[in-house]
Amino acid sequence: MSSPDQLGTVAPRRGDDPSAAAFFDVDNTMMVGASIFHFARGLTARGFFSWRDLAAFTVRQMRLRLRGESPDHMHSTRESALAFVAGKKVEEIVALGQEVYDEEMAGRIWRGTLALAQLHLDAGQRVWLVTATPVELATIIADRLGLTGALGTVAESVDGVYTGHLVGDVLHGEAKAAAVRDLAAREGLDLAHCSAYSDSINDLPLLSLVGRAVAVNPDSALRVEAKQRGWEIRDFRTGRKAARVGIPTAVVLGAAAGGVAAGLAARRARSARAADAGAVQAAPTGVGRLLRLAGRGPVRAAA
Repeated sequence: MSSPDQLGTVAPRRGDDPSAAAFFDVDNTMMVGASIFHFARGLTARGFFSWRDLAAFTVRQMRLRLRGESPDHMHSTRESALAFVAGKKVEEIVALGQEVYDEEMAGRIWRGTLALAQLHLDAGQRVWLVTATPVELATIIADRLGLTGALGTVAESVDGVYTGHLVGDVLHGEAKAAAVRDLAAREGLDLAHCSAYSDSINDLPLLSLVGRAVAVNPDSALRVEAKQRGWEIRDFRTGRKAARVGIPTAVVLGAAAGGVAAGLAARRARSARAADAGAVQAAPTGVGRLLRLAGRGPVRAAA
């Protein structure tokens, strides 16, 4: 069985201040929309499950947002999201995750947020992603962006094969703060010298843990909290995109600046659009409209 360690690392980058680091949330902070949804969409295009299943997953994400991201709801939603990899080899999913990142996610990275991360790297600090998304996917994102590593939710595996269940807690809320405290102890970090970036009030425990907290593309509750506490606010959304804050995370699929892989990606996109049309027709009332909205053209991120 896999270790319950929520840590995924790429080659560490150490600099002049080994006690300092920066921690970045992923969904809507580093990336437009929900990374696990983009991943599921990419696997759907490869036949891992149907577009009807993807529509059903979208409904579950909507309900999660409407009910609030309680630990129980987060756990059940993440378990359902992982069910489609049950019986698959870890190495196979990781390899596909790299493809899906290049095709579905690379163009959704907020350039402004990535620039903030690069400032920390340039200052000799380590930069970690801290997210509820599976640690394997989080590590791929960190690797592609040249960051130090990632903390993420652990999907259970036995003999290198996913069971479709979780190990331990979803890395969310207080669990994120606990994971960062553990990382700081292992890595010799001084949290008073560290920074954290997030879009969500659910990450208040993490943001309160460090010496410098920054609200990035904040939801309304975090914006109010940040103003009250005198925290920095960075908003890279503009115009219509700013008005999408109330739309469930899983269906906010506007793309940030950057390219997706051409050729194969373009061919898959054409077949995906045809399949999407069928999924939209089959989706419950209201969901079809949101899926159509999600399918609109890419939205550019502010620099």
